[in-house]
Amino acid sequence: METGDNNILNKPLVAIVGRPNVGKSTLFNRLVGRRIAIVEDTPGITRDRLYADGEWNGREYTLIDTGGIQMGETDPLRAMIRAQAEIAMSEADVIIFVVDGREGITASDEELADELRRSPKPVVVCVNKTDNQDQENKNVADFYALGFEEIFGIAALGGRSVADALDAIVGHFPPRAPSEPEDDDRIKIAIIGRPNVGKSSLLNAIIGQERAIVSPVAGTTRDAIDTVFTFNEHEIVLIDTAGIRRAGKIQGSVEYYTVLRALRAIERADVVLLVVDSVDGITDGDKRVGGYAHDAGRAAVVVVNKWDIGRDDVLEGMPGKNPMQVFTEELRDALPFMAYAPVAFTSALTGKGVSAVVETAIDAANAHSMRIATGELNRLLRDAIDAHPYSEKGRSLKVYYATMTEVKPPHIVLFVNDPELVHFSYRRYLENQIRKTYAFEGTPIKIDIKRADKRVSAT
Repeated sequence: METGDNNILNKPLVAIVGRPNVGKSTLFNRLVGRRIAIVEDTPGITRDRLYADGEWNGREYTLIDTGGIQMGETDPLRAMIRAQAEIAMSEADVIIFVVDGREGITASDEELADELRRSPKPVVVCVNKTDNQDQENKNVADFYALGFEEIFGIAALGGRSVADALDAIVGHFPPRAPSEPEDDDRIKIAIIGRPNVGKSSLLNAIIGQERAIVSPVAGTTRDAIDTVFTFNEHEIVLIDTAGIRRAGKIQGSVEYYTVLRALRAIERADVVLLVVDSVDGITDGDKRVGGYAHDAGRAAVVVVNKWDIGRDDVLEGMPGKNPMQVFTEELRDALPFMAYAPVAFTSALTGKGVSAVVETAIDAANAHSMRIATGELNRLLRDAIDAHPYSEKGRSLKVYYATMTEVKPPHIVLFVNDPELVHFSYRRYLENQIRKTYAFEGTPIKIDIKRADKRVSAT
């Protein structure tokens, strides 16, 4: 596999670069159509989310906000700017260079421009905080001195002229890359987790050889690495990834590049093995990595590694309790959004439980691709609604029809009289009823609610 191929996801990559506090995160939120990046009038603020998918003129793309890179308070601004430029030049298909129209060109802008001009990648300059035509006439022309041809005066907060910039950005996208073959029935499993929880050791234990370097130094694995092997007559593609740190902990371009690769590996996978450290317990980093997989709709198995070391502390004050049960309860409390994910206890060092991890992942992959026939689905939901009807403010919810439109993950659409009547708790109730009947362990189920165009009786 060419790990440097930007078309792994069949989506172009767009990187936003610029010095701190020029409005990169505001533009990021504008381009993806929702507020993801934290916006605050403080240079260098840490963000938890650095990427999201966007769409314009029928082309989907992945947007990266490089403003999240933090080099540390003692490091010079110059080093941070160089790191951001390096990331953009090495990975992006198109670079958005954001500058502040109110402040004009600064020495930092000039330095970053010097770096970007060396890149073969197209650069679109967005002169932000240009709120009207008068400001554009007065300020934008000066930025042509940076040496780029495509310059747009925009107001990211209000959306002024952002569409014009997007037209130019999409115009630079490479031709659509072919998707992975639909008849590829190999099970793709990505091993994910924060650094130093034993992901490479788990990969080595699964395939029985030293395929990946194992080191106690966090961040040894920099790229997503594919290994193809056969397990119980199933052909499996195993994807090892670098550890994913919190955005504020990413120190420099190499690790940022690594995180991007890991996120792409999640997108390619059918199932993720979320590896956690039994000694450390469930950390915020584990929640964050699990959230990436959940948001991507991937099947998942939570792998509790280093179980051979033991966790005597989990049984303090609970004589007679099973330590695995206690740890699982802790895990469920910490990761409630992944309640569907089975938990497997293992030791990559000794090999104990490793085969069970793979077997569980295969079961999750099968659940991820399982389809319920329309008639069966409607009968199941009709029984569930009859057993527990729902009303809000005197209005009764009526579900006219249901269908499973997609798999990987299972995607169910309910056509109802009024979508606003469906409280999230009732959606969860319906999901639980589906799971009681069908073995969807290991996979999220997506349920969308739509207004019925006309009354259709369930079959």
